[in-house]
Amino acid sequence: MPTLRSIFLVCLLAFLLKIFVFSPISLSPEIIQFPPPPSSPLLLSTNDYLQRVTKVGEGTLEGPEGLYIDKEGIIYTATRDGWIKRVHQNGSVEDWKMIGGQSMLGITMSADGSVLVCDVDKGLLKVDHNSVKVLSSHMNGTKIRFVDDVIEASDGTVYFSDASTKFGFHNWILDMVEGIPHGRLLKYDPNTKETTMVLDGLGFANGVALSQDQDFLVVCESWKFRCMKHWLKGEERGKTEIFIENLPGGPDNINLAPDGSFWIALLELRTNTWLDFVHKSKLAKHLVSSFPKLLELLNGAKRKAMAVNVGTNGEIIRKFDDPDGTVMSFVTTALEFEGHLYLGSLNSNFIGKLQLKQSNPSE
Repeated sequence: MPTLRSIFLVCLLAFLLKIFVFSPISLSPEIIQFPPPPSSPLLLSTNDYLQRVTKVGEGTLEGPEGLYIDKEGIIYTATRDGWIKRVHQNGSVEDWKMIGGQSMLGITMSADGSVLVCDVDKGLLKVDHNSVKVLSSHMNGTKIRFVDDVIEASDGTVYFSDASTKFGFHNWILDMVEGIPHGRLLKYDPNTKETTMVLDGLGFANGVALSQDQDFLVVCESWKFRCMKHWLKGEERGKTEIFIENLPGGPDNINLAPDGSFWIALLELRTNTWLDFVHKSKLAKHLVSSFPKLLELLNGAKRKAMAVNVGTNGEIIRKFDDPDGTVMSFVTTALEFEGHLYLGSLNSNFIGKLQLKQSNPSE
C-alpha cells in the first residue's frame, strides 16, 4: 500500500500538471468526519467465502455491474461492451439486446416482461425484444446526470436513483472526495409519464430495493456508509429514517432476499489510507481531484470484496469476504436465487455464484 507521503507527493505533482497543462476540475470540498469502522466481532472478522464462487460466463461478460434473475433462472446483466446479456443456468451466455455505450448500471424486470435498465448517458430505459424506449432522461427540463439503480413497484411506479447531479460515471469518486451530497431518489409514474423527486441530498445515491410487502423502500448512500428507509404505506408514509448506518463498506446495490431480508454489496472504502487523508483537508481534496484516475488506482474497492445480509430490522446477519481480491473484487451486486448468491462486479469478466448452505459464517 502507498504511504501518505507518497500519495501526497504524487497528488501534488498531479495538481501542478493540472494547473499548467489541463483545466482544473470545479470542486467545492467539505471536511467530513466519518464514525470509526464498526467493531462487532462479526464485522471485525474476515472470511474467504467469496473466493469459493463458481465463475459463470467467464470471459464473456465485461463488468456485469447489475443483475436480475427471472423465474426461469435466466440472469440478465448489462455489460461494458454495450450489450444486455442473458446468462442461462447451463452457463451459456446470449447477446440479447445491443444498447451501445459503456455506462449501463442497474437492471430489473418490469411486470410486462420487459427490462428496465439504467444508462448513465441515455437515462432510464425500457427494453424488450423489439425496442429500446427512454422512459426518463430529464426532470423539470434538466438532464438526469447519473441514473444508477432501479426497481418497479407492483402498481407500476418505478423508483430509481440519480447518484450525483454534479459528477458523472467516469469521475464518480469525486462526489465522495468533495463531500457534498448530490444524490437523489426519483420516481417515474407510467400513467402521467412524469418524473418527480422523492428524496434529495443523498451521499451518492446507489442501490434501491423494495421491502417484501412494499411498505417501504431502501436506498443506499455509498460514501455515507449507510442506507435510508423511506416509507410508502401505513402511518409512517412519506417519512424517511436510517435503515442501517456505519456499514463496514460503501453500500452499492441492494436486493431483496427470498426471506424478506436484504443483500447489500459493499465497496471497500473504509480501509483506504488515502480516504482518511483527503477528508481531513480541503487542500488535499483539491490536490487529489486534479487527477481522478489516480484515485481509481488507489481505490481499495478494486482489491477486495464484501457482501452482507441485513435483516428488516437493519441488523447484519451474515458477511462474506474476499479479503485480498483473489477471486472477487469491486463487487457491486449480491442477489439470492434458489439457495445461491450471485455476484456482479465492475472488475470482473464473470458472474460469481456461491452456494449459501455451505457458506454461512454465522454457523
